[in-house]
Amino acid sequence: MKMGAGLFWGAFLLLLGVALIIKVVFNIDFPVFKVLIGIFLVLLGLNVIFGKFLISPGHFKTEETIFNERVYDNPESDKEYTVLFGKGVYDFTNVDLEQGNFRVKVSTVFGGTQIIIPRDKPVRIQADAVFAGAELPDGNNAVFGTTIYENDSWSADTASIDIKVDVVFGGVQVIER
Repeated sequence: MKMGAGLFWGAFLLLLGVALIIKVVFNIDFPVFKVLIGIFLVLLGLNVIFGKFLISPGHFKTEETIFNERVYDNPESDKEYTVLFGKGVYDFTNVDLEQGNFRVKVSTVFGGTQIIIPRDKPVRIQADAVFAGAELPDGNNAVFGTTIYENDSWSADTASIDIKVDVVFGGVQVIER
């Protein structure tokens, strides 16, 4: 089932037009918008189930994981990574701190994220959660609010891995290796 954005929206608008004409011309009490929202959700669900979405995966940035699963073995500094209705795994164990601080932001919405951090390098994580769960290595959990984790080797005056985590209606698990 291959359905591009043009075909999808064309069919949706065609159904909307036909439903409105039937309602006006034949004076049939027909809940047009409720039915069309239902059809829209069914078509959207079929697209997701069969691995296609309204926009092909080539339209997303490499930092975006949308309706997909992706593993990042070497995330880049000063980037913002996004997980939306998917799963992302981020491995920070090979980060080189000789260039200075390594800063990254990982946002998760309606998805799951696993973050792997090294034990032997300074790491600081600020996790902001809204109706979600952010599980940190020290046992702290953020469900609604902000939690900060700093490992034993973290110091304000040394180069470190700084990770900003935002999670909404999803889950983030931080594992120390």
